[in-house]
Amino acid sequence: MNTTAVAPLTAADAEALILAARRAADQAGVPVSISVLDAGGHLLAFRRDERALLISGETSTAKAYTALQLNAPTADLADLVKPEGPFHSLPTALHKPLLFIAGGVPIHRDGQLIGALGIGGGAPEQDHSFAQTALQAL
Repeated sequence: MNTTAVAPLTAADAEALILAARRAADQAGVPVSISVLDAGGHLLAFRRDERALLISGETSTAKAYTALQLNAPTADLADLVKPEGPFHSLPTALHKPLLFIAGGVPIHRDGQLIGALGIGGGAPEQDHSFAQTALQAL
């Protein structure tokens, strides 16, 4: 059992993630919303491009929450909720909604889950790419 304390996700970390994600999305010309959650699932930072669809704010947060709860990129989970998938009923089984669309990624430090990043506003593949790029900022 690993008892070494890992530094939690900080506001400075969250701002670095948002800056990197915005840079990637801006380079692609895609207006997005970006949500960063801490390990407890609480919103640590949020930024919505004023041109992004309003719903992207909700989807970015739901993607981050899903990635955090399942400790996996949402891009890797989409097939699990299809009618024949093992998680078919999971999106409606819980109090807080999960969103199985690419764009959410867990954030790890020293192998431990410390939060999650969610991006909404582009095509799912774009959102996932922006999130993966942003993770490199940490």
